[in-house]
Amino acid sequence: MNNKKVVVDRKKLIKYLKILGVVLVVVLFLWFLIIHPLLTFRGYENQIEEAAKRYYELNANQLPTGKRVKTLSVQELFDQSYLKEDFYVPFSKKPCSITESWVKVRQEDGEYKYYTYLKCGAISSIVDHDGPKITLNGDDEITIDKGDKYKELGVKSVVDNSDGKLDVNDVVIDSSDVNTNVTGTYEVTYTIKDSLNNQTKKVRKVKVVSRLENIVKQSTNNSGVYTGGNPHNYIYFSGMLFRIVDIDGDNVRIVADEDVSNVNYSAIDEWLEYYYDHITSKSKKYVVKNKYCNMKATDNNISNLDKCSSYTKEVNVSILSASDINQATDKNGDNYLFPDGISWVRNEKDQKTAYATRNVFYGYGTQYMAFSQNYNLGIRPVLTIKGDALVVSGDGTLSNPYSIDDFTYAKTNDKLNSRYSGEYILYSGMLWRIVDVSDDGTTKVIANTTIYNDGDRVETFYDTDNKAKVYNPEQKGNVGYFINNQVTQYVNTEYFVNKQIEVPIYKNNIKYGEESSTKKYKVKLSAPNMYEMFSAFDFGSETMKSYWLLNSSRAQYKKAVISDIGVVMYGDLYDYGEYGIRPVGYFDKSCVVVRGNGTLDNPYIITK
Repeated sequence: MNNKKVVVDRKKLIKYLKILGVVLVVVLFLWFLIIHPLLTFRGYENQIEEAAKRYYELNANQLPTGKRVKTLSVQELFDQSYLKEDFYVPFSKKPCSITESWVKVRQEDGEYKYYTYLKCGAISSIVDHDGPKITLNGDDEITIDKGDKYKELGVKSVVDNSDGKLDVNDVVIDSSDVNTNVTGTYEVTYTIKDSLNNQTKKVRKVKVVSRLENIVKQSTNNSGVYTGGNPHNYIYFSGMLFRIVDIDGDNVRIVADEDVSNVNYSAIDEWLEYYYDHITSKSKKYVVKNKYCNMKATDNNISNLDKCSSYTKEVNVSILSASDINQATDKNGDNYLFPDGISWVRNEKDQKTAYATRNVFYGYGTQYMAFSQNYNLGIRPVLTIKGDALVVSGDGTLSNPYSIDDFTYAKTNDKLNSRYSGEYILYSGMLWRIVDVSDDGTTKVIANTTIYNDGDRVETFYDTDNKAKVYNPEQKGNVGYFINNQVTQYVNTEYFVNKQIEVPIYKNNIKYGEESSTKKYKVKLSAPNMYEMFSAFDFGSETMKSYWLLNSSRAQYKKAVISDIGVVMYGDLYDYGEYGIRPVGYFDKSCVVVRGNGTLDNPYIITK
């Protein structure tokens, strides 16, 4: 019986010992992780406060008067040897922050009271050390237009965790940094202190921007329409150069600075869809669908059209009408929109003919003429982009066009096939322009000039017995054969790859999308396709003359050539005619950009 009692007592003893062990562990845990660190921290606080009191005993003239608060940093106490031993976060070698720690003193009821704040790792003093909370009227970031006056929105409320609600009029506002005449981001500061001199500084960012719509208004004396021979209205968009035409509602219309291709009038809308596909995805976010003038005209009224009475449906891209172009004429008769080439305008004369424009038609003294809608004439696409787009650079001149945030230049070692239609490349001593990027990673480019050799233009002609001169790179005596096999004498083709191309062949007239058949060939160089990007004559190039096109017909003498005056030649082209070469090729997918901006004046330099 006694043995059982001894066993029971032993079990109870073991149980009690286990409980005691747990309690001891908890106590030790609390001591080492909470109590000891807090006691150590309180010791630090006492040392700092005593050091501050010694400081003021020796520097009584530094004590604050009235309701003023004096702040003495712990750093200063160390610097003047009132404190000598460093403070460390308990159980670590990490020092406490002496730059963020301080002692504040102020007079209360005739005596000086000390407030010590020490930041030591995760532990900090339980004393008011936060400044008041400032809430502003309006947003913390606002945007205003260049030239507008900055209007201060002020402070909505100020609340302190100790002092409660403070007077908003006590907030010091500094907006001296804002310069609304220069674009950029500026800061307005709002500063206030609580009764313990804890300061809050809040910042409102003010972005001074140039919105495209406002730039157009300022540049046109609020008319919103550019006029004259050469207004500063150049804009870089989607890697291509445009001219700003006018303001349309809240948005801005821009037109290509050049004819991009030559297209028959009846296929304009279909071709414009192809063109729009070559606008970058980022740039498309700025494009606004719009209705464009397409009213019919006559020889008697087209030069005087101003108001429009008929419009297209809402589309992403179109071409200008005569009324759009006429409004750009100034009182001296100058007009930047009349091209050197022959470009279509969106005005039909009847079901078979439509109008085109140029500076002056030879022998006619007019700037508009009607042509068969089957003719392939120049196309200058027009787009409407958001008027609130921010202009990030440029002054509208040709050398420094406006630019919005829709486009970035390539960086060193960027793949060439990551770049965009319209950008320029300098290679083999010639300028090339990106047409598009193929699915296999090769980059299709077109030379920005025709081929020269020692200052002489390289020309060729069809030297075959076939009545129909159809473009064929495999047929000796054929223009296509000469371009693919002999132009390599004048152009370094190291970076070009052999590529399968598709040659369109037409039954009679050459018209967009109406080829009767196609033939595939593998080539390194070819002639341009009339309907592809940038195949039109570049009037800004001093070294471009007439050149062969890829398009050809089975009908005898029906071939496509760009003439010396920059337009597609019509009628019969006889076999003895010699014309220049403007090659098209494909850069290897491994090509990368070394330097440059891809512009006409600063083209990309590439390597492989």
